[in-house]
Amino acid sequence: MARNIFGKKGRGRKTQASTHRTGRKARKSGQTGALSRAFSAENSGAGSGRRGRKPGADQITEQLNELEELLYQRREFPQEVMDEAERIPQKISKEKIMSEIGRGRRDLRGLTTVTIDGEDTRDVDDAVSLERDEEGGWTLGVHIADVAHYVKRSGKLDNEAYRRGTSVYFPDKVLPMLPKELSNGICSLNVGEDRFALTVMMKLDAAGNICESEIFESIINVKYKINYGQYYRLFEGADFERTELEREFKEHVPMLKNMRDVAALRHAIRRGRGSLDFEFPETKVIIGENGLVADVEPEEITFANNVIEEFMLAANETVAARFEALKVPFIYRNHPAPELEKLLVLDETVRRFGFTIIDRRGNLIPGSIPAMLEKCRKLPQERLIQTAALTSMGKAVYSDVCRGHFGLAAEKYTHFTSPIRRYPDLYIHRVIKEWLAGARPDTLRGRYADAADAADDSSDAEREAERAERLYTDKMVAGYMAGFLGETFVGTVSGVTSFGLFIMLDNSAEGLLFYSDMPDQMIFDQRRLTAKGRFTGRTYGYGDRIEVQIAAADEKTGRIQFQFA
Repeated sequence: MARNIFGKKGRGRKTQASTHRTGRKARKSGQTGALSRAFSAENSGAGSGRRGRKPGADQITEQLNELEELLYQRREFPQEVMDEAERIPQKISKEKIMSEIGRGRRDLRGLTTVTIDGEDTRDVDDAVSLERDEEGGWTLGVHIADVAHYVKRSGKLDNEAYRRGTSVYFPDKVLPMLPKELSNGICSLNVGEDRFALTVMMKLDAAGNICESEIFESIINVKYKINYGQYYRLFEGADFERTELEREFKEHVPMLKNMRDVAALRHAIRRGRGSLDFEFPETKVIIGENGLVADVEPEEITFANNVIEEFMLAANETVAARFEALKVPFIYRNHPAPELEKLLVLDETVRRFGFTIIDRRGNLIPGSIPAMLEKCRKLPQERLIQTAALTSMGKAVYSDVCRGHFGLAAEKYTHFTSPIRRYPDLYIHRVIKEWLAGARPDTLRGRYADAADAADDSSDAEREAERAERLYTDKMVAGYMAGFLGETFVGTVSGVTSFGLFIMLDNSAEGLLFYSDMPDQMIFDQRRLTAKGRFTGRTYGYGDRIEVQIAAADEKTGRIQFQFA
């Protein structure tokens, strides 16, 4: 599964065309109650957990202040925003449906559409459909909530959504980009409810290649929903689980099987062109009925997650290609190729494990990085190699210029599929709808001259959200592990530094074991990335198993410290 986890801070420029927005300086200085864009840019390898090492004390203090500010500023929506949201009807009337169909919106309510999400998902903004055609191919439909139908450009809702830029997801709460009247209400694609959507209908051949596509406004009515766990157990679960789920989803099992097969075809196409698949263990924090952390465990990613991922990627590429060809203002998702200097560092790191990514001329060997990421999964150094590869990458960024996505090996890419929670998606939905209504390119260029600014500020907001989500989760994990002080756990060496070992426990909680807390004088070997005891000769490296005790767990900073068991 390709993880779109690269980022970059935007420049936050402001042009005359975007004067209806509240500028970054005003937001930062507190002249508005909306979110301050105060977070600084971060390296893709910064932070803790699967993306890299924990930041220093000064960085932690800064991040804690920024998190506190974000939580305070997003504690509620301004009253004028709520007033606008509450005026939006929560049901679509028959008269409105007929009016929309009369002006060209297509009625797809008879089409079998399904939503596939996590168990606790409430803001459902994508649904899919799949039908076999007579030629042995497929018609794949990706149907995205038509948020732009309700959130009008430059209105109170729009300005607030722009300032927030994205929803922020914590284990125990969500700080939404839009009020619940939209995010969980009229824009959420709930089963059995008529909903307006933007549809990308794609014709696929028997090998999964997209041969034709069409983008249009639609009205849908989702026929059923299934969560990732149910989908996985339906095909891979125990016999009694499969039997029960086959009974529950009886009429839809063939469609769900076909979706799994088509997603596998799409994934093979991406891998064939060089798409990178990073697989890092995410931490899942389980919240009990009392609102406190009940458990911490690695989040399982299965084919069920990948099915919807592949279909969304297909829609994003299709939309990007269509509108880049039209040369109208748009927001793209770009990911630059790694810089040569970083590739040389990566090559030096992975050569010791038998991999080569740079040829004698100093050029990147085509396909070498995805091949390495695939093969390293059999090695104890998998985490090191994947982290090194990720750190060598540039950061994905929103831009009004289409430059392609290296990580996905896509020449053209955008974010189209999540307008409830991401502002760039909402922005391009407006462009698409106006184009569908007959707007000329020169008209769109004048109307959306602020695309560069919206892209830059959206990149800022994304970085802010990622940092906040990571730190908040670290704090909750540390608070939970504080209940196990002095207890012994078995973990895996996930990092080797000059001052200690990073250890990841089997529940995905990660902390630091200082060499000074080990019973030998440890010598760090930078070339081999190992630590060896001067007297015992025992060597520790990536992937090694080790017993540790919880020495300290600081909920305030999100840090966990181990001692040798």
